[in-house]
Amino acid sequence: MTHQDLAIRPYHPSDEAAVIALWRDCGLTRRWNDPKKDIVRKLTVQPDLFLVGEVDGVIVGTLMGGYDGHRGWINYLAVSPEHQRRSYATALMRAVERKLLELGCPKINLLIRSGNVAVTGFYESLGFGQDEVISLGKRLIPDC
Repeated sequence: MTHQDLAIRPYHPSDEAAVIALWRDCGLTRRWNDPKKDIVRKLTVQPDLFLVGEVDGVIVGTLMGGYDGHRGWINYLAVSPEHQRRSYATALMRAVERKLLELGCPKINLLIRSGNVAVTGFYESLGFGQDEVISLGKRLIPDC
């Protein structure tokens, strides 16, 4: 699938270095999450929901989707700073939404880090709204 000059396709193992560099450029990596381990883990569960967007053969966007049988989830939506504001993130979201619908997914959830609330407007423009929930987490396997 393409959106203007963006080609969206499933992640390939040869994409690892470019994807991790993109995540770092976009400020998505954290010291407590090893991005290599995140990729390895994703490739064991629904790897077809791990998408990359390319322009002229260069990876400029990613989206890691998932479906647990109850809700869809979005992680690692990223577009390189040089390629933002071109609707690439919207194209990636629409692509994963189609895939999730094909799986029978009734709702998508995503989390926004408290330091990244500037993206709230973007997600609202796609039809997302704030749920009345409290997110709790517990790490079972430390990455570092």
